[in-house]
Amino acid sequence: MPDTSSIPPQTKLVTRPPLTPEQLALKRRFPTAFDLRERARKRLPNFAFEYSDGGAGTDTGIARNWAALDAVEMVPRYGRVIAPPPAETTLFGKTYAAPIGIAPIGGPGTTFPGAETYLAKAAQAANVPYTLGLLSGLDIEKAAELAPDVLWLQLYRFANNDHKIGFDLVRRAEAANVNVLVLTIDTPTRTTRPREVKSGIMNPFKLTMRLRLDAMRSPCWMRSLMRNGIPKFTSLAPYVKPGISLAEGAAFIRRESGGAFTWDEIAHYRDKWKKPLMLKGVMHPEDAARAVELGIDGLFVTNHGGRQIDALPAPIDVLPAIAAEVGGKAELVYDSGVRSGVDAARAVALGADAAFVGKAFLWSLGALGAIGPEHLINVLIDDVSATLGQLGCRNVKELRSVVVRHPGAYAAAEFDGR
Repeated sequence: MPDTSSIPPQTKLVTRPPLTPEQLALKRRFPTAFDLRERARKRLPNFAFEYSDGGAGTDTGIARNWAALDAVEMVPRYGRVIAPPPAETTLFGKTYAAPIGIAPIGGPGTTFPGAETYLAKAAQAANVPYTLGLLSGLDIEKAAELAPDVLWLQLYRFANNDHKIGFDLVRRAEAANVNVLVLTIDTPTRTTRPREVKSGIMNPFKLTMRLRLDAMRSPCWMRSLMRNGIPKFTSLAPYVKPGISLAEGAAFIRRESGGAFTWDEIAHYRDKWKKPLMLKGVMHPEDAARAVELGIDGLFVTNHGGRQIDALPAPIDVLPAIAAEVGGKAELVYDSGVRSGVDAARAVALGADAAFVGKAFLWSLGALGAIGPEHLINVLIDDVSATLGQLGCRNVKELRSVVVRHPGAYAAAEFDGR
């Protein structure tokens, strides 16, 4: 082992356990998220892959997210780093293994039954944040048992009866000791994802014969279905009649939820929830400023991964203007199109505190099943560390001092008065 005694503390080797031979073999076979994507395409039922991979319209929003990230260049400095730098970072006063996390995903069990359990376990083991989507097959209480140290919870708007369901979900989150609450504001209306529709997924969802036949062509998906059961929105179970069908459950959600939180409603949730509170979907500096005025602790800068409307800017292009407006008054999480540790480093260099990943975790489940999320987390953390070293950064904080060329960035003046 090399002598590291002369290395400054911030550049010492990361004290992560060594990868097992099996984990190393997986890294050789699937070194990137796109390798997982291609394997998922071959192993999953068509409807499951289309659900995980597709977006709104013609997928131009997804393509724009990727292209905008790829266009961000970072200039390295050499002679300062002689060992793999640590990837650890701090969010809301808690240290995590890297500036990455698992973004909230609605209905991930459609991609792979049992997805939420596998994601929660992998996040807890690796010490990265896991944001449980409310419309998931794992209830808040069980998720808190599986990922007590890293669990965040995402909420949609349930405004009927003076937010009776929404405020009860807040109560349950507090009782389960959820670390961070995330209010979603970027789904004000329902939209159509053409690839899902063409694959046979209906709204409201119905398990048609076409979907059943499609599923039977995927042994790995069927085995996981038999092990975990048909995905249901279990966090909402206390508010519906026992034994209702998938269609009835979907009808309940359509009836009780919808729309984006208003600023007055956000203020009420701020009063109810005493721990860190975030808004997901902020894309305009003035919205960011108003959120901070209301006491919001953090913002997800995201266009919902291109899955709601494909006309929005890539979030990476509005991130610097939002970071300048917020000025360190709130934590910033970048979300949309992140595929690698390099992408996470790009986001941090441009003002984010972390970058969260959604679609790629679905690919990992489709490609490798239960062990997929663990593998992807290993890939991402190692990639963050390697990127830091290549840029001459001794820790994540030093990414902010990297010289960046960002051709697609919105100028602050472009938002004035609009």
